[in-house]
Amino acid sequence: MKEFDLIVIGSGSGLNVASAAAEQGLKTAIIEEGPLGGTCLNRGCIPSKMIIHSADVAETIRQSALFGLNATIRSVNFRKVTRRASQVVDADAHAIERSIRSSKNPLLFKARAKFIGKYTVQAGNEILRGKKIVIAAGARPVIPSIPGLNTVPYLTSTEALRLTSLPQSMIIIGGGYIAAELGNFYGSLGCKITIIQRGPLLISREDTDVAELLTTLWKKKYTLLMNATTRNVVRKGKMVIVSVEQGGNVRSISAEKLLLATGVRPNTDLLDVQKTGVKLNEQGFVVVNKYMETSVKNIWALGDVAGVYLFKHSANLEADYVLQNILSTPTAVDYYPMPHAIFTNPQIAGIGMTEQEVQEKKIAYVVGKYHYKDTGMGAAIEERDGFVKFIVHRKTQEILGCHIIGPDASTLIHEVVVALKADRKRALEILRTAVHVHPALSEVVQRAALNVPV
Repeated sequence: MKEFDLIVIGSGSGLNVASAAAEQGLKTAIIEEGPLGGTCLNRGCIPSKMIIHSADVAETIRQSALFGLNATIRSVNFRKVTRRASQVVDADAHAIERSIRSSKNPLLFKARAKFIGKYTVQAGNEILRGKKIVIAAGARPVIPSIPGLNTVPYLTSTEALRLTSLPQSMIIIGGGYIAAELGNFYGSLGCKITIIQRGPLLISREDTDVAELLTTLWKKKYTLLMNATTRNVVRKGKMVIVSVEQGGNVRSISAEKLLLATGVRPNTDLLDVQKTGVKLNEQGFVVVNKYMETSVKNIWALGDVAGVYLFKHSANLEADYVLQNILSTPTAVDYYPMPHAIFTNPQIAGIGMTEQEVQEKKIAYVVGKYHYKDTGMGAAIEERDGFVKFIVHRKTQEILGCHIIGPDASTLIHEVVVALKADRKRALEILRTAVHVHPALSEVVQRAALNVPV
């Protein structure tokens, strides 16, 4: 048995903890079965945003006639699109592994981790014991229980990022973030997209105004089967046939590829976490307190496996706090304000509560909204649908939420993030009074803030 001061399971944001702890003199082990760098680098945000950029370029070309340009897409080198991303992330993962192996601390164990006791982990043929343990083992795609699914080939987000030929058609089961991003990617490059969604809206966790607009826009270019249930799937030659029930009627649809985008589940079951005594919730996520501590002393969890937020930026934040809490006086994680973005078309970003959440909490609120098209830059880029929406406490004028749908939403939301971080109570005033470059796109944020009733 090998003894360590700290064992970190997972090399995504967990690697931040392992490397920094080793620099502070802790004898550290890091266990990772797959490529180094975790979900974000290898099968998440980095490769997806690289390939999605190709879709964004394609959409720009298609819109060129609006600006007096006659441009067309003559062909798509799909292999180049996905291989560009794969080569970059694979090179980065190998570079990280080489860097770790060049040092004796942290010590890398390239194997699947399994707990065999409270502080004891098996990694391949090795048995490790740690005084402290960090569980940062991430999550994986949910595979729904659909009759016949085990008899047909299907994709999850992992495989969808590495296809080397563009399918002519694709059925996507699910209507959340992954469906929105990958549906946009494949659809923009010429694949015929059909989405099967259980509810009435895509991205239903977003503010309803945003979800309704995206759903409306996508109905114009893709086939959306809303309020629908997948009954079964079968394979017929090179095609996948999906039986769908919608409004009491059953129909069969076919496509070359089937993509499952039905959420994620934590990897706690693969780790046999129950052998540590660490408490899990009903979905299998590790239960943590505000310090990222689990129910067992000297065991922490962070990132997707803890499920507080399922973002890379939140996992990196948690890693900073976990490191501090291992080395010194425990400090509660300060998530405020936590933004997110969906890199689809149009882009979507948000922070804070949605209008429906504010209504559920029975908070008195007012709304300020402004459309891109009513700004100078919005008119210049011919953006006709997007908007910025503020949800503000009626009495205190505190920003409760901000939601953006339109070009560069993922960037524009940071104006709100910085204002809220600077002064939570005065953020609205800051946005209203700060001088904005005219006619920069960011004026749409300021004008939405100015539209909030006083």
